[in-house]
Amino acid sequence: MEPDADVTAPDLAPPAEAAAVFGDRLALAEKYCRALASAGVERGLIGPREVPRLWDRHILNCAVVGELIAAGSTVVDVGSGAGLPGIPLAIARPDLRITLVEPLLRRTVFLAEFIESAGLEVTVVRGRAEQSGVKKEAGGADVVTSRAVAPLAKLAGWSMPLVHEHGRMLALKGASAAEELARDRDELTRAGAGRAQVLECGVGVLSTPTVVISAERLPRAERRQQRRGR
Repeated sequence: MEPDADVTAPDLAPPAEAAAVFGDRLALAEKYCRALASAGVERGLIGPREVPRLWDRHILNCAVVGELIAAGSTVVDVGSGAGLPGIPLAIARPDLRITLVEPLLRRTVFLAEFIESAGLEVTVVRGRAEQSGVKKEAGGADVVTSRAVAPLAKLAGWSMPLVHEHGRMLALKGASAAEELARDRDELTRAGAGRAQVLECGVGVLSTPTVVISAERLPRAERRQQRRGR
């Protein structure tokens, strides 16, 4: 079945808030929802039990992160999997230049097929964030995103080398984000990250806002000063 194959399950209808998030590109978001519910499930990218929750838990949850990203930014989505959060961001924010980084072939095939069928200007790079080839191809970004990829300390080690100085890592996390940040703050410092904070996206739009840990890649001089101050 093709990634945009039709699925008539009633729970695929977009909720009212989807129109506010995607505007005149809502049809593309619906196409992505159908792709996840069909080919995404068949290829093991999405669990069948997630289908009723695709809009609120996955698509909208990811798209609202665009609130934290400046116009025209370059974005690298690490461990993109089925395209979360990169594809919802690309649909909601066509001004962004997005690269999806994913090591598994079956996932990159799904991503490439959907991107082509939807006419999105999104790049797919097969590999791991820490590989030199990926750093060369995708590095120097304004923002690196991730969702359900790894603990914060490991994410910082993967994400910071992919952003330029003052670029940011945006890690989508759950309710325990503050505890994770407190636990791993020293590791973030060692990775060159600073000004870390927990933010919420989609407030007033989504019933459950998206929780994000944001951290900035500090210039070398500021990193040295931060280490001396520990």
